[in-house]
Amino acid sequence: MGFGTRHVTCPSLHRSPSRPKSLLCKRGGPSAPRSLLFFAPRHARWHFFALFPRPILFPDAPYHGKLGHFPPGEWGGTASSSPSWYSLYARTRLGYLFYQRQVKKARERYPHGHSVPQPYCFPGVKILPIPVLSNNYSYLVIDTVSSQAAVIDPSDPLAVQAAIEEEGVMLEAIFCTHKHWDHSGGNEALCQKHNSCRVYGSALDAIPQLTNPLADREKVSVGSLTFEALATPGHTVGHMVYVLDGGPFGRPPCLFSGDLLFLAGCGRPFEGSPETMLASLDVAVGLGEDTLLWPGHEYALECLSFASLLELDNSALEQKLQWAAQQRQEKRSTCPSTLGEEQTYNPFLRTHRPELQEALGLWQGGAEDPDAFRARVLKEVRRRKDLYQAT
Repeated sequence: MGFGTRHVTCPSLHRSPSRPKSLLCKRGGPSAPRSLLFFAPRHARWHFFALFPRPILFPDAPYHGKLGHFPPGEWGGTASSSPSWYSLYARTRLGYLFYQRQVKKARERYPHGHSVPQPYCFPGVKILPIPVLSNNYSYLVIDTVSSQAAVIDPSDPLAVQAAIEEEGVMLEAIFCTHKHWDHSGGNEALCQKHNSCRVYGSALDAIPQLTNPLADREKVSVGSLTFEALATPGHTVGHMVYVLDGGPFGRPPCLFSGDLLFLAGCGRPFEGSPETMLASLDVAVGLGEDTLLWPGHEYALECLSFASLLELDNSALEQKLQWAAQQRQEKRSTCPSTLGEEQTYNPFLRTHRPELQEALGLWQGGAEDPDAFRARVLKEVRRRKDLYQAT
């Protein structure tokens, strides 16, 4: 067999087996994770090295010396510079197979979860973080009066179902922040188990089992709980976050941020520009400083370590880093934080701060729009974060 260009028909690589697609394979093509190879059927594997002969690193997750250990929602590269591997994960069956292998490996490595769950309770409400995969969080939010519950981003259906059974609640709703399998992979299994459960999310994302598409600022009630969906595109075109109204319970709002915002970090803009991501982050900040942040990943220690390289004299940052290091040493979760806290140390929320701009060597042009300049700052922070991860 020669080394030139060849066409391969491989139906198993696509979500719909009835729609085979001819793949143009050429050695020296775009980079993609070789780990995806191991999730393809045997008859499909032979051409994969021809498509993707070189491995890549995934900059938003720790590198442990081997491929396939990274959360796919946070892979490196940009959607524009490396569209092929991202499209494989987000739009073909290979992404689902990769997710299945992630789940299997995580269950073996973390039989009790990657972190010690720390329930957060106030009168009428219980929020239970469920550690899943290698660093994801799903959240079971319970109306303790009616025993009705909703789950946000059910990555591993077995872990979520175990929590539902232990709490003795009825699952009424699944809120998906976006389509990536590490946030939506458990939808189908849970819907089969809970017939009345509805799946909510954006129609702009291909969310599995979606039954109730939501518009920006649309509200949904589960028992006495009220969730508001906010459109926050950037990570994906249809990314949404969900805000639990704490007012009826005398508590602050709770933001379930998916891959928009992490403690001291934010998600990669796979399907949006820096300007789009900045606008979405501003939506989150607009919720108020007392808002509790419940992120989709346990990235705190890594993100704080990066941030500390940018602002050497930030005392709030240094204190939070020391706290997070102690928490993670004991395998304890670092969530929630508050949006007020985040604005003191999260560089992705500090694009307006002169000290960060100076640290990056950026200055606003005389006629430059303030938000355009902030987007430029955000882009530079993101670039440095990617380089930090890749080293």
